[in-house]
Amino acid sequence: MERLISKFEQVRKRNEIALVLYVTAGDPSPELTVETVVRGFETGADVFEIGIPFSDPIADGPTIQAAIDRALRRGIRVATVLEIVKAIRQKSDVPLVLMTYFNPVLQYGLERFAQEARKSGADGVLLTDVPPEEASDWVEIARKHELATIFLLAPTSTDERIKLVSEIGTGFIYCVSRTGVTGERESLPEDLPELVAKIRKHTDKPIAIGFGISKPEHVASVAQMDGADGVVVGSALVRMLHEEFSEGRQGSWQKILDFIKALKSASKR
Repeated sequence: MERLISKFEQVRKRNEIALVLYVTAGDPSPELTVETVVRGFETGADVFEIGIPFSDPIADGPTIQAAIDRALRRGIRVATVLEIVKAIRQKSDVPLVLMTYFNPVLQYGLERFAQEARKSGADGVLLTDVPPEEASDWVEIARKHELATIFLLAPTSTDERIKLVSEIGTGFIYCVSRTGVTGERESLPEDLPELVAKIRKHTDKPIAIGFGISKPEHVASVAQMDGADGVVVGSALVRMLHEEFSEGRQGSWQKILDFIKALKSASKR
């Protein structure tokens, strides 16, 4: 958890917002997931979210749904993802957040998952479909194992939920920019600054904005937004990795890394 918290502090001191990148573990392959995270961190990404595949990814749009399906068909499971995290940690000090849904973690065992996630080198966990009002058991276990507990807040979140997430969330708060699912969008919602300001009233913890962030222009807009501390880019990177490296293709790492560089260059305030 400290690695994650420290990274947001470092980025803030550099007068930037944090670039958080999402990849689906095992897509196109476990080895490529490791390489993407290691190279991406060296190129400028600040944090990586590692998606654990689940058969019913209700918060995700077509791009990540397809990546999750491909990973499941390759046999990627919770234990596989923890091995991927361990392989990354042997090569890099990048802050790592595991992102998934409650069912895989429940089936694996909450205590066992938290213990092994921490041992593998993870810094935090985001369980996308766990309401904060029902998360007390998970929060207690995660804190015992020094894992950040990250929760989503959306345009539909009530003041009561915002207050609760501000109290029990650690690492950063994930602000969903719009209602709906993940995916690339042409523009950011016009009322996004108001949502960020609404959350900021209740917390001084970092706020990272995701869902629909897919271009350097989006990152630049968020960087100028009062109260925002980071952005999460997922679908665009997942799509590019599939286009370049799926089915054994030897695509362009330069294209991937140039995209990450452009995103990070746009993160300056």
